[in-house]
Amino acid sequence: MQSAMIPDPVRKYLRSRGTSRPWEVQGTSRENFHGAVVIPALAEEDALPETLKSLATNPRALLERFLVLVVVNNRAQAPVDLCRQNQRTLAWLRSAARSWPAGLHLAWVDAASLGRALPEKEGVGLARKIGFDLALERLDWRGEPLLVSLDADTLVQADYLESLVTHFRTHTAGGAVLPFVHRPAATSVAERAITLYELYLRHYVLGLRLAGSPYAYHSVGSALACRASAYVAAGGMNRRTAGEDFYFLQQLAKTSGVAPVCGTLVHPSPRISARTPFGTGPSVAALQQGRATTVRFYPVEAFDLLGDWLHLIRDQGDCRADELLAQAERMSAVLGDFLRRGGFEATWEKLCRQHGGSEQRLIQAFHQWFDALKTRQLLFAVCEKEGLWGGPEELLPKLLTRAGLTNAGDLGTYLAVLRKSQNVPAG
Repeated sequence: MQSAMIPDPVRKYLRSRGTSRPWEVQGTSRENFHGAVVIPALAEEDALPETLKSLATNPRALLERFLVLVVVNNRAQAPVDLCRQNQRTLAWLRSAARSWPAGLHLAWVDAASLGRALPEKEGVGLARKIGFDLALERLDWRGEPLLVSLDADTLVQADYLESLVTHFRTHTAGGAVLPFVHRPAATSVAERAITLYELYLRHYVLGLRLAGSPYAYHSVGSALACRASAYVAAGGMNRRTAGEDFYFLQQLAKTSGVAPVCGTLVHPSPRISARTPFGTGPSVAALQQGRATTVRFYPVEAFDLLGDWLHLIRDQGDCRADELLAQAERMSAVLGDFLRRGGFEATWEKLCRQHGGSEQRLIQAFHQWFDALKTRQLLFAVCEKEGLWGGPEELLPKLLTRAGLTNAGDLGTYLAVLRKSQNVPAG
């Protein structure tokens, strides 16, 4: 490790919050990478080679600058079949590293074998964190190195790395989200399920954008990246077993900002999976089987209420807390109750004392408190208590109309419209 080159904030992070032993990078000793692509892998012996092949289509000059780090992981008490698959994956990585096409710097972390497996209650969050934390010591800190999050079943395009490098060269935000399109499913039932899931993701981000929320971005673990310095400033990756991408991006948005990447696409898998308690795989499985799921569609009225609340804060931020709360209660009893239970009055008074001299800093501090999680909780409470839930066929046309988008057609048409509006290149 070229320790003399590592900035003090990074050293401090590694000492206080970094994750290392018993884990280590295997397959390369190089320490001057411009960036690292971190790929957690749990029983991915079939999918991982295809993902790496897609990465290898990127220009050799860029591949030379990036470490590709696979974190093969399972819990100590994981099912025997998963553990065996991971051991085969580790064996394959050892052989593939010797024969892989020149240019791709393939390395791995063994977080699966005896004495190295994840603790029993840990999962993908810790796996990502292990990869990112270990990668910090392999980066060239004379520049602005990057950390990229990918999944072992997600394909990328030949312009993937170039688009990321260009993005961070031309944008100041420390975090980034990449445009994505799920790959087609094998059956019509599965295709409808993944269509519904992607519609759910996209309609939610559209609603947040219409409301003026600073958290209007997609939280997809295989489609995010950040400056390594921003990773450290955000406190690193969390250790959640699911939703780690949501909370990590929320922290990036608070500390250095999140901006969308242009010029490429990532292609997540549409498959059923039980690797995490929620997310794409479990949601798609539930949708296919007609079971209850977290995939629920929000009406435009819920986003309107959110927008009215955010505009109130922006337009009348000089009001006292009790005045703002009274106006919020006139907008919606649910909103008023939500804010009262969340301690808005005391919080607002504190923010005004700390930032009252600057309207911009006050609004920024408000959004640190009223963050992506509180936003989601408010929208859920409004729909739950006012009975506003509905199906996509019923709710999406009105939302699309509000956004000035085409609102006629079937679910596939709605998805195409939303993709186009959210930076996804046509066809």
